[in-house]
Amino acid sequence: MKRRQGLLVTDLDGTLLGADRRLRDCDRAALSRLGRDGWRRAIATGRSLHSFGLVAGERFPVDYVVFSSGAGIYDVRDRRLLRAHTLTGSQTSLAARVLHALDLDFMVHRPIPDNHHFQYRRSGRPNPDFDVRIDRYRRFAAPLAGEPGPSAQLLAVVPVDRSEPSSDEVADLLPDLTVIRTTSPLDHRSTWIEIFPREVSKSQAAAWLAARHGIRRGQVCAVGNDYNDGDLLAWAASSYVVANAAPELRAHYDVVAAAGGCGVAEAISRWRSSRWRDGARLTARRRPFRA
Repeated sequence: MKRRQGLLVTDLDGTLLGADRRLRDCDRAALSRLGRDGWRRAIATGRSLHSFGLVAGERFPVDYVVFSSGAGIYDVRDRRLLRAHTLTGSQTSLAARVLHALDLDFMVHRPIPDNHHFQYRRSGRPNPDFDVRIDRYRRFAAPLAGEPGPSAQLLAVVPVDRSEPSSDEVADLLPDLTVIRTTSPLDHRSTWIEIFPREVSKSQAAAWLAARHGIRRGQVCAVGNDYNDGDLLAWAASSYVVANAAPELRAHYDVVAAAGGCGVAEAISRWRSSRWRDGARLTARRRPFRA
């Protein structure tokens, strides 16, 4: 009998890693066992590849890193970039004009692999989370001057005390691009609105990896915690969220232990012991979550 294969895709911050940004032994062991059994493992993060390297001092037992929410895919074993998506200069300029018209603080990131470098535009209103991100990446940041060229993404930071505009409003103004909402990993309260090429998302990156290895959608498991994991969780056949996930996600998906508490290891155990195969669970799933 052919050995069953599968693909695990887990978010990083707030899912695989807790507040201390350390990989727990339980999660490391579970990921290692999965690899020894021939199953594929990927981390899907909103971080750039450079930013991922800042927390990956210990070797992570995974096969791929899906970074910048799917804008790039990196092969860990071969140490090479497999995919990179770029907004054209005209797309970048259009998105920048929209964010400027909405009076948002935003950043324009260089194309991959240099997308940890960015230019920024301030609205002039207080925005502590925006300021913290600039300070953290001061070596790579510069004020926006002139028309931006091609980019990996744009990122707008909406302060806690401002509820508008929503990511849906931005998406309506940019129908040909992907607009993703996420909670700031810095203050855990502000909203980040990220703009990418249409073909960028965590679910599309996961689908590409699954196709690369001949893995069916029914053999894919996802673990996440925030709104930017929503499309991935809805696409995968088996989906789990950690106990510290956004309330809307906890109400919609199976819940495992919190980040830093072996939640990914628990998800792997439950996934592997289940008898769902070849997408059978897809017919029994609740409606896909929509952020």
